[in-house]
Amino acid sequence: MNYFFDTYALSEMILENENYEKYQTEVINTSTLNIAEFYYFLLRNYDKKTADYLIKKLDFRLINIIQRDMAIEAGNFKFENKKEKLSYIDCLGYSIAKMLNMIFLTGDEKFKNKENVEFVK
Repeated sequence: MNYFFDTYALSEMILENENYEKYQTEVINTSTLNIAEFYYFLLRNYDKKTADYLIKKLDFRLINIIQRDMAIEAGNFKFENKKEKLSYIDCLGYSIAKMLNMIFLTGDEKFKNKENVEFVK
């Protein structure tokens, strides 16, 4: 299975949530924006030295997000779900996953019942 890891999934893996154990061997497909958000999470929860170590420890396969169609799809998805107040980074990740035939891996409750999502708490 090909997954797109959102920041929630990356964070839970670092926190060693046993529900994410089965994803440890998966290729970590994500975007540079998710990496920025994830690094911020690491800095909030650890010191800079540990954050730098952890961010380098994971082997990311970064998805190119500068394609216009992906940006438009993310904006459309955010608009269609405006009542849920989703972040742009989440909308972009979800749209990338869908457009590249990946499963959006998250534990974010706002995505629990959406198509193309593997929801793991």
